[in-house]
Amino acid sequence: MSGLPVVGSDQPWSGGSFSATVTCLLAPNPSPMTLDGTNTWLIGDPGASIVVIDPGPDDDAHLRSIVEAADGRVTQILLTHGHPDHAEGARHLHAMTGAPVRALDPEHTLGGEGLDAGMVIAAGDEEIHVIATPGHTSDCLSFHLPRSRALLTGDTVLGRGTTVVAWPDGHLGDYLDSLAALRSRAEVSQARAILPGHGPVLHDPVAVIEAYLDHRRARLDQVRAARARGARTPEEVVDAVYVDIPDAVRWAALLSTRAQLAFLEDRD
Repeated sequence: MSGLPVVGSDQPWSGGSFSATVTCLLAPNPSPMTLDGTNTWLIGDPGASIVVIDPGPDDDAHLRSIVEAADGRVTQILLTHGHPDHAEGARHLHAMTGAPVRALDPEHTLGGEGLDAGMVIAAGDEEIHVIATPGHTSDCLSFHLPRSRALLTGDTVLGRGTTVVAWPDGHLGDYLDSLAALRSRAEVSQARAILPGHGPVLHDPVAVIEAYLDHRRARLDQVRAARARGARTPEEVVDAVYVDIPDAVRWAALLSTRAQLAFLEDRD
């Protein structure tokens, strides 16, 4: 969800090469929720096997561009989570390449084993370390790429704006814990970039994640204040807090508000 622009650039994003082992192909599905489109990440050394992260929508031209960019060497397909804008094309790409689809949720795993936190997946000389980052959804994963000094975050951290906590599957407490864990990983590993699921690459990961945490704390304070002024329903809180929200993403603000209210009911 692109709400308060706490991070990112207003310049259009079109993907491209990040490092010798990391390239982004932008899916043709721009929208208020997907920003410029879904970022499909190709990980691996040139001339070697390629791991695809988030093949995106089931768009034939996009999937063929993935196979072409990988020179037909796609060996694994990983999902940050199961939302269609990230995962819908996985089954088709599996049929095109024979590569297994691996995810935390067994419902989205196909032709191989699933993913769990702590796993390390080889992609040529690059390693992909699996990190559990629930909150946006319960099945969200992020990936640490030590060689490229990058964190690949799916929808947990976006390249522009902020993400929605997709209540009731997503939980704000889990999301705050996940952001804290990513911040710690970024600091300890001296990560130099965040590779998001939508929008441009972000530099200075620690500062970006701190901005995300500050935004969530400020939003909770706004929700508390709205309740103190008499707002009771999620709709009333959205009217009081998200005063400039576009109609096209109001439903997402309602999901996040329900997550915020549930969080406050557990803690206040």
